[in-house]
Amino acid sequence: MIPVKYSWIQNESGPKMISEAIKLYGTLEVPGEESNSVILKWAQEIGVDIVYTSDAIPWCGLFIGVVAFRSGKEVVKSPLWAANWLNFGVSVERAMLGDVLVFKRSGGNHVGLYIGEDLNYYHVLGGNQNDRVNIMRIAKIRCIGKRRPKYRNQPANVRVVRVDVDTQVSQNEN
Repeated sequence: MIPVKYSWIQNESGPKMISEAIKLYGTLEVPGEESNSVILKWAQEIGVDIVYTSDAIPWCGLFIGVVAFRSGKEVVKSPLWAANWLNFGVSVERAMLGDVLVFKRSGGNHVGLYIGEDLNYYHVLGGNQNDRVNIMRIAKIRCIGKRRPKYRNQPANVRVVRVDVDTQVSQNEN
């Protein structure tokens, strides 16, 4: 369930990647040797199940891959690597609703969807954020790429979203 402070996102008419991502909100990694079968099915759905065999493997790129696929957008080559999402869509200077954001983090990179921002942080809807699909604040200075999906007709609500929500700040997604 989307937190009340972000409930407005459920009333947005698009972009489709946001709508698809919201449907997966709350999906949780299974601790230990077991894996969440839903997450494993995402790997099957986008054709990476030969290499993605456990939800212990970082899955932020997998999440964006399944969201892009279900939205009719092209999935990047080797989508499990977050940095490969720097090849998605078109590069933009200013992040807006539904854009794919790539972040530098200790031990690798992270990828998620822009739903808003405050002065110093992007509010990111992503997978494998504290082992689940949720919304977290990630420092803008960690962002290494902003990519907009290629639209035939860009949704009218693709815009900068100012958010005044004081939530947990992510230091190192996992």
